[in-house]
Amino acid sequence: MDDTFEWVARALRSDRPDRIKTPAGLTEAVKREGFLPLFANGVEGFSVEERTLARDWWSDDPSRDPWEWRKLLAAAGEVAYGKFFGGKAGFISLEWLPYFANWRRDGYDFDALWSDGKADRREKLIMDLFADGGELYSNEMKRLAGYGGGMKNFDGALTALQHKLYLTVRDFRQRRNKKGEPYGWPIAVYSVPEDRWGRGLLSSAYGEAPETSRERVFARVRELYPDASEKQIKDILK
Repeated sequence: MDDTFEWVARALRSDRPDRIKTPAGLTEAVKREGFLPLFANGVEGFSVEERTLARDWWSDDPSRDPWEWRKLLAAAGEVAYGKFFGGKAGFISLEWLPYFANWRRDGYDFDALWSDGKADRREKLIMDLFADGGELYSNEMKRLAGYGGGMKNFDGALTALQHKLYLTVRDFRQRRNKKGEPYGWPIAVYSVPEDRWGRGLLSSAYGEAPETSRERVFARVRELYPDASEKQIKDILK
């Protein structure tokens, strides 16, 4: 996944009790709270950014750099990673993933969504690449789906598919040349969440109304961040 943004770090005191210090600590925080955006948003404190030290970001040290941690957590698979929060990146625990999927998909698997005319053709071109499961680098997806010519807005379609939990980031890896040698920066590798965690998990909340799942998610944010307004919560979860 190519994360492009303008970023100004939120200050954090090193002695704060909720400071996240390690990748394992981040995994524990996501599992404990259920879900957590990577970057600061309208809900104060509801992000990895606000619970880590600004000086650790972009240090390229996997032991303390949250930007590197996202790669480790995506690869480990104990939590889901992708653009789930207002078009921005973040994490969802496997306990809460079914509720997000049921709500955001409105009870639809992608094929049914397309059959009912509720999916964009740009999204269909991408999802067809995963008809038999598997995984693909983001640059491979763009090429194989036919983007780059008359078809545009690959990033928008990819973000929408992550938001609706039809795709998640499985790993970050370097590409390989014809000799099999790695080169360049690690880039995102995607797969459908059912391929990684099983259809049973992803569909386990399909028995309840999508609106019920939505309210579960909103109620969890209200519980953890009682000072947040409904508009602030809606803006980050929209």
